[in-house]
Parts: sequence; C-alpha cells; structure tokens
Amino acid sequence: MSSIKEKTKELLENVEEKVEQGVEVVKETFDNVARHLPLANFAKHSSDTYDIEIDLPGVKKEDIELKIEDDYLTVNAVRKTKNEIKKEDYYLCESNFGLISRSFILPKDIDRDKISANLENGRLYISLEKEEKRKAKSISIK
Repeated sequence: MSSIKEKTKELLENVEEKVEQGVEVVKETFDNVARHLPLANFAKHSSDTYDIEIDLPGVKKEDIELKIEDDYLTVNAVRKTKNEIKKEDYYLCESNFGLISRSFILPKDIDRDKISANLENGRLYISLEKEEKRKAKSISIK
C-alpha cells in the first residue's frame, strides 16, 4: 500500500512541477509580447481632429513605418538597443531587438491626405483630421 501512496505522491509532485514550469513559460511569453506592443492613447480633441500617441522609447525615426491600407493605420517599428559596458577586466553586452506593431481602425470621416506624425522624446504623435465636408459647421439663425 505504501508504494501506491508513494507513487501517487510522486506523480502529484511531478504534475505540480510541470504546472509551475508551464506558468513560468506563459509569464515569459506574455512579457515578451508586451515588450513588442507599445502603449497607445487615442483621443478626440475637437469635433474635427483625433490624436494617437504611441510610446516608442529607444526607437529612431528612420526605424518607424506608418502605412494606411483600407481602413487601417498601421505603425511598424524596429527597436534596436544595445547596452555595452567595457572595462579593463569586465565586459557586458545586452541587446534588445524586435518588431513593434500596432494597427488602428480609422474612422470613416478621416482625410487620408491630412494625417501627420511627429516623434518626440520616445513618443510618436499622430494627428488625424476629418475631411473638410465632414467637419462640424455652425449654422446661423436668421
């Protein structure tokens, strides 16, 4: 009887260990995915404009691509960071490379020719403007 209890205990410990290993793999995977999905804010500041702000620390302007396809605005960027420390008896080199991508569904009333972007201190600012014919208009009462 004790051998059945011992085998059951061993089996349960093995299953528990595998579950813990699986949880660690899932955590590492989500951490890796999160590093490649930048935080973004989407705001409507007036009745005629929308703004998107995307955090892209460590990304250079030449490593960012914005494109419009159908009703999607896609931001692709490549993060290339390298931290290198060289001393007489010590050397450390850590690199972080990866593709970053976010897509946004554009509102139907956006003028595709009036989208502008600016990179400032690791943050990408994108301004979207409504088509002229869809902008809010005041109507005077006679």
